[in-house]
Amino acid sequence: MILYRALFYEPGHFHAALTLRMPNPRLAPDIHVYATPGPERDAFRTLVEHFNTRADCPTHWRLHLHDGAQLLQRLVEEGHGDFVVVAGRNDTKLETIASLTQAGLPVLADKPWLTESRQLPYLAQVTTGPCVAMDLMTGPYSLRAQVMAQVVHTPELFGTFVTDEDPEPAIDLASVHHLYKQVNGQPLQRPGWYYDTAVQGDGVVDVQAHMVAQAQAWVLGEAGGEVARDIVLDSARCWPTPVPLELFRDSTGLDTYPAALQSAIRDGVLQYACNSEIRYRFRCIRVRQRAEWRQREPDGTSDLHRLTLRGSLCEVRLRQDEATGYHATLSLHPAAGVVLEPVLQRVLAQWQERFPGLACVPAACGVRLLLPSALDQGHESHFALALNAFLDHLDRGVWPEALRARLRMRYTLLARARDLALRESTAAQGPTHGPQHLSRLGPTPSTAGRVV
Repeated sequence: MILYRALFYEPGHFHAALTLRMPNPRLAPDIHVYATPGPERDAFRTLVEHFNTRADCPTHWRLHLHDGAQLLQRLVEEGHGDFVVVAGRNDTKLETIASLTQAGLPVLADKPWLTESRQLPYLAQVTTGPCVAMDLMTGPYSLRAQVMAQVVHTPELFGTFVTDEDPEPAIDLASVHHLYKQVNGQPLQRPGWYYDTAVQGDGVVDVQAHMVAQAQAWVLGEAGGEVARDIVLDSARCWPTPVPLELFRDSTGLDTYPAALQSAIRDGVLQYACNSEIRYRFRCIRVRQRAEWRQREPDGTSDLHRLTLRGSLCEVRLRQDEATGYHATLSLHPAAGVVLEPVLQRVLAQWQERFPGLACVPAACGVRLLLPSALDQGHESHFALALNAFLDHLDRGVWPEALRARLRMRYTLLARARDLALRESTAAQGPTHGPQHLSRLGPTPSTAGRVV
């Protein structure tokens, strides 16, 4: 087994440290971190030290901190690692990924990779070069996502997605996250730049990246190929969540709004443009994605999720909200005239090897799937699984073309959706823009080169 040496570059987001949450026999214990001294590096070090010193399943990472001038250049030249984890500021992330991969270093980078369409030429470089780059997507590793994918890709149970002849979306995703929340049992402290959409990105490019990845998995399955030409963007909009100074102080540790945020302050309150909705058609399947942020996570609660997948034989519904006690509930609802139980009982028996203990019970107008909790250790455990999937690619030495194509489609769609949302915001009450086919969208005036 190859023992890989991990490098971390400017780990400004807590997702970077979560890749080290569990012991990993495929990683060397010496971790080299190239980062500017300050609260972001301190937060990364504190979280890793917590993993090292906990009583239950402690890790044994040895951090080596590097600071000073020309950090990116030195990271490449000093040769302490085999790959790089990037999770921090998003406005320069894609350029950083391009620099690292062109230097021969594979990259695992947290989403989103871009904040605006002017960065798309770097995406073309990253997804056509020989070196591996992958975004840190945790969604595929949750039990509920795996079971939903299994249902969707079982034609005798789900059928096929309803097409755009139906005005309702066949894939309908919605989530609510919180600006002030708990991570690893402690209040999460965000960097001040998190609230600067020029650095972090606005609501159109952030959580939406996960949602596009989910839609790709459901529609494409294991299929590859260039998929951007199969996308038609219909609408996009973005709106703010108010962030009073008290909330800003609690979530960042800063006493005042930084100067960079002054243009977004109205009547003394920061208006953070973190909410969005985009609608598009993917291979004639209508998709609606809505991502919202509330101010504080109430005690005893968690993020909220609502998801509906509409097939010709049944509808898959996921709910995690107040009504479900903040526990995810997954149910199947048959189309008119369809009887699910005989087919479901047969396929459940076939799925037991992959999902031991998966069962079902009758529910209102359908069937509820009972997910065995022992198979899912929670969201924070999924980062280590994503890291292992990345290491699998390094073992094979091959970056599948399907991954390249999905990355191009994912971030091109989000960049163009952001452009559309900005135009709609500027136009205010003016006429709306019609559907846009991604493969027909040429470079923006400020962008040169091939973007799809």
